[in-house]
Amino acid sequence: MALLRPLAPALGATHLVPIAALVPVLAVADRTIFLALRAEHYWTTVVVFAATADWIGGAKAVQLALWLWAGVSKLNHHFPTVVCVMTSNSPLARFAWLRRRMYVRYPDDLRPSRLAIAMSHAGTALELVVPVVLACSTGETAIAVGIAMALALHAFITSNVPMGAPIEWNLMVVYGVFALFWAHPGAYPFDVGPPQLGALLAIMLVAVPLLGNIAPGRISFLLAMRYYAGNWPYSVWLFRGDSYRKLDRLVKAAPWIYDQLGRFYDRATSVGLVGKVLAFRLMHLQGRALPVLLPKAIEGPLHEYEYLDGELVGGLALGWNFGDGHLHRDGLLRAIQDQCGFAPGELRCIFVESQPLGGAKMAYQIHDAASGLLDAGELDVRELRGRQPWAGP
Repeated sequence: MALLRPLAPALGATHLVPIAALVPVLAVADRTIFLALRAEHYWTTVVVFAATADWIGGAKAVQLALWLWAGVSKLNHHFPTVVCVMTSNSPLARFAWLRRRMYVRYPDDLRPSRLAIAMSHAGTALELVVPVVLACSTGETAIAVGIAMALALHAFITSNVPMGAPIEWNLMVVYGVFALFWAHPGAYPFDVGPPQLGALLAIMLVAVPLLGNIAPGRISFLLAMRYYAGNWPYSVWLFRGDSYRKLDRLVKAAPWIYDQLGRFYDRATSVGLVGKVLAFRLMHLQGRALPVLLPKAIEGPLHEYEYLDGELVGGLALGWNFGDGHLHRDGLLRAIQDQCGFAPGELRCIFVESQPLGGAKMAYQIHDAASGLLDAGELDVRELRGRQPWAGP
């Protein structure tokens, strides 16, 4: 009921404090709820609203951190593959020559081209410069420049309609630009009020994202504000034969993916649709590890397995997923195994972790649902950069 109270005509502490208190309690019970609420943004801002009547500075600090850490997270070799895949799939980029220009030599060499790399660097620079300009500006002209850059950034993102990107979140950020920075140009972003609030913001806006970038295995990429950088943790679930039917022993949010699609399409079309998820994964730098890892995970040819991206498993088992591979790694595997009882070899999972900021490798693990950990190691990102989405260099 506390979450429904903000429907009142005016908001006050009696409406906001219960939300600020309830959300972290829910997180203890189920971190999926905390992540689905986009707590690193919305909950932190609600705490600012509840803690002080002069909340503009704290709310500005939250928004500046979103841009800054999103830019920091793109200081890697992953983001160019995001740009080339996103741009070449954009419904507005209708020119075939432009789509091909995103790759070194389409269709034989699908590594990002110099143009895609240049665009990725420009986007990263823009995402880093916007918060600096808005944080340091009080004059109307400088603020207008910062807002114009923010609009250019989010207009490019939304116009590409990228897979998995929350368009409504981009609209909220743009709304925040005007509601906070244009409407209140004189409010200092770091004038946050009570010291206790300042301490919380220091944790949520500095310490957590910093740890999440340096040690990505410990912090969700959402809390670390590592948005759409291509450097995501992910998993692949491989069900041998019809062993996936054991998932029916779960209380699921939705039926098996092919049962859902089978209501509308024939089997070949359904396989093609799900195959697009595999193609999307392989086209990104971190997905190019799969031609190396799949032979380690399976016994026999791949066509004997039902290949499912962990995002789809998370959707079935948890009811929500958003690119966070931590939601569908070994913890979920153990919980599913307790209820489904897969025999050895029936379910194999590949878990790949993000590349740490400043690091050169990505850690991986391969698990059997019944037997546990089968293999673990690290992948050299420099080697992956030379690979194509398919097997072989």
